[in-house]
Amino acid sequence: MQRLTYPSFRTVLEERAFVRVAGVNHALGGLLAEEAGCDAVWSSSLEVSACRGVPDASILTMSEYLEAAANIQKVLQIPVVADCDTGYGGTMNVAHMMHEYEAAGITAVCLEDKRFPKMNSFVGTGQHLLDTGEFTTKISVAKRAQTSPETFFIARTEALIVGQPVAEALERCRAYADSGADAVLIHSKAKTRDQIMAFLDGWDFRVPVVVVPTTYPDWQIDEMRAAGVSVVIYANQGLRATVAALRDTYAAILRHGDSTIVEGSIASVRDIFDLQRLAEWQKLEV
Repeated sequence: MQRLTYPSFRTVLEERAFVRVAGVNHALGGLLAEEAGCDAVWSSSLEVSACRGVPDASILTMSEYLEAAANIQKVLQIPVVADCDTGYGGTMNVAHMMHEYEAAGITAVCLEDKRFPKMNSFVGTGQHLLDTGEFTTKISVAKRAQTSPETFFIARTEALIVGQPVAEALERCRAYADSGADAVLIHSKAKTRDQIMAFLDGWDFRVPVVVVPTTYPDWQIDEMRAAGVSVVIYANQGLRATVAALRDTYAAILRHGDSTIVEGSIASVRDIFDLQRLAEWQKLEV
């Protein structure tokens, strides 16, 4: 594994009482998340696939997702958490995934307990869980394949996504923690946080809990922390903001016949140069 010039996700989690993570799909998005003060970024499979114009349904390959995550990490001083879906296949694929992501300097990966190929969690059909034993085998293989003590493995259960009760999610996450997962991610598409609170009420906190409040966005960080959550991932808000901004900007330019209508509300070219660290690059020519 390459020598890190940034803190690992494990270090960030140990040093902070609560970790805030933003979903991104490219290096520029990562720079903006870092600038805003995020503690880490989530290389989102939904965002990466959407920016390629294809569904989040295991269509892209591991290499394509890895390239996106690695390009993000190269420019940041905060860690990337890689959304690795189901591990891109069977147990040998999971071992290969660990080797390749570690080699690229990614210090945290997340696997979900659905069958390959997976479908995005918010799609109404195509959601199928692995047996608990099959997923714990993947976890064990991933941890055996791990070469750096810094690498952090998040086990994500989709039990609530497929309509299973909170008790099933708790049973699965206990098994995942016992198999070596460093944290568990409890995912829900309910419109309130009630399911997540019920999970937290039954959890013994043997490992930290990660949440993704996409469908219950009104949960404040202080409330999450008080409930026992350690990490929150705002997994797709950046992508959704980008879509809305680009749609409005392009439509306004075409509607008005010139771009003066938007110039006051969009970033300057100088701002782009600063994000590219152009001045630092120009110093290399001196």
